[in-house]
Amino acid sequence: MYRTVEAGDIGMRLDVFAQNLGGLTRNNTQKLILAGDVLVNSAPAKANYRLRAGDEVQLILPEVAPLDYAAQNIPLDIVFEDNDLIVINKPKGMVVHPAAGHVEGTLVNALLHHCGSSLSGINGIARPGIVHRIDKDTSGILVVAKNDHAHTNLAQQFANHSINREYMAIVHGRIKQDGAVDAPIARHKIHRKKMAIDPAGKRAITHYKVVEYIQNFTQITARLETGRTHQIRVHMASIGHPVLGDAVYSSAKQTFGLEGQALHARLLGFIHPTTNAQMQFEAPEPEYFNKTLSKLRKL
Repeated sequence: MYRTVEAGDIGMRLDVFAQNLGGLTRNNTQKLILAGDVLVNSAPAKANYRLRAGDEVQLILPEVAPLDYAAQNIPLDIVFEDNDLIVINKPKGMVVHPAAGHVEGTLVNALLHHCGSSLSGINGIARPGIVHRIDKDTSGILVVAKNDHAHTNLAQQFANHSINREYMAIVHGRIKQDGAVDAPIARHKIHRKKMAIDPAGKRAITHYKVVEYIQNFTQITARLETGRTHQIRVHMASIGHPVLGDAVYSSAKQTFGLEGQALHARLLGFIHPTTNAQMQFEAPEPEYFNKTLSKLRKL
């Protein structure tokens, strides 16, 4: 996989460039660099190398190892599918890919049954086809790549922040007006499973609009200009309006029967990696979301 450094990439660290180019996780990118499989002008380079105009960057991707995870016949809500990608409406409570404590019942297990070997291998054996994720207790739309070409193209769109992503959420308190949160996010320095606002973190921007006031809660839409881990949850908590049911970023005890946060990825738009057609998909609010709204209206 090759790419020539262009004007907008000059000065970027090699590891960041390579991660975006390959649609890789940070860990996989570091492994490739340490193994000498990320080349600059045909020679291995260090992670902190700063790119120069005209540099030729090459990623040597390993052969995809046999999958160690079981294909499981788990029903999928398929919104769209072709030879390059599959768009899924993920239910609340489903983990996206296998990890410690979750080796079965994940979206990947279901995809292995549905797609067989027709999934991209760029992100390794545990995450075949996975270009982006949504949290276990967040429902809604996500796109999965069925080949490496589609994976690389979609990953680049995510890296360029050209993907259109909109969520529905119910948050604590009455937000006075529409607005945006522009605050960098990084891994929490003490609680490593959490994210936090951190001046040294990556820039993160969330635009939110008021849909409805319900008692002392607000239903909002949230559009991601960037896509950091837990971004909406962290940003809304940072302005005093945590997402209802969020046990990680909210101290509120009352959840109205929710298991996890009231957050739904309702819209996803991108350019098709092969046809270049503009595509946009929507998933209406799920039953749990509307039930929660009904409960709040009856308070």
